[in-house]
Amino acid sequence: MTIRESLEIREQETLSPYASQSSRSRGRSREEPQCDIRTVYQRDRDRILHSKSFRRLKHKTQVFLSPEGDHYRTRLTHTLEVAQISRTVAKALRLNEDLTEAIALGHDLGHTPFGHSGEDALDRAVAPAGLRFRHYLQSVRIVEYLEKDGEGLNLTWEVRDGILNHGTKGKPFTLEGKIVRICDKIAYINHDIDDAIRGQVLTENELPEEYTDILGHSVRSRLNRLIHDVVTNSMDKPDIIQSPEVGEAMLGLREFMFRHVYKSNIVKQEEAKAKKMLQNLFDYYMDHMEILPPEYLRMLAAGEPKEVVVCDYIAGMTDQYAVAKFEEFFVPRSWNHY
Repeated sequence: MTIRESLEIREQETLSPYASQSSRSRGRSREEPQCDIRTVYQRDRDRILHSKSFRRLKHKTQVFLSPEGDHYRTRLTHTLEVAQISRTVAKALRLNEDLTEAIALGHDLGHTPFGHSGEDALDRAVAPAGLRFRHYLQSVRIVEYLEKDGEGLNLTWEVRDGILNHGTKGKPFTLEGKIVRICDKIAYINHDIDDAIRGQVLTENELPEEYTDILGHSVRSRLNRLIHDVVTNSMDKPDIIQSPEVGEAMLGLREFMFRHVYKSNIVKQEEAKAKKMLQNLFDYYMDHMEILPPEYLRMLAAGEPKEVVVCDYIAGMTDQYAVAKFEEFFVPRSWNHY
């Protein structure tokens, strides 16, 4: 018996009857030999962790564009916080931690430079071609096709389903996917409050008491309340559930954040510049396809629409790389040759 097989037996003996068993996965798009040490979901987690798109998340904006400070969240630190919270919930409910972590680590791989501002810019850029850009769709495109020079990561169906359906309107098939869907909100609402307070956009006292009296008056207490509520209400049930009181308070606090932080003048004062910059980059590459990296030229040769190829390239950029390419194409350089 291999180590993997013994781990699969352990899952069958210890996990909840509602958990996703590694041995019962729907499998991968392309069949491949099993690992003798790791389960399929462990392998998926490792593949995401070692991917280029995962490493680029460390230089992608979460909320604050180009923040001056070392402690503001990036897309990578957000991802790690989602993974940590999700694993805590999965472990408490005796669900599959490895599947949960793989979904959490991969859920935002498709995010653009400059956060949702960049997502909006690329969505508008491809709209004339009858296309749409959504980061969750791009995350799936990355793991299915863009990584490893067109081979993709060949992840299991359950991980891809969780990544695709992690958004507000998503309906994940597995309970592990449902955990990530709700823990994503738990994470970003609370860490964005922390960043907004650090950035002097708001103070703790400005948060509506109708929500903080229920959830808590600090980031720590709110996280504790929200996590315990999910675990308590979901224990031994075939769903991931919040109590009505806590769920409504969380959504109320989320709406407050949209009105007073995400759409505030202070946070979004650079948003128009970021959108314009990405639109200019999109237009420039559309007119100069020959300067794209070789792997993107191969996509063109394979018949991919040029709007999709340019969008793939820009979406994968970090904030700094996008700024550097914009300066290269549009900002005059000093002339030092006399």
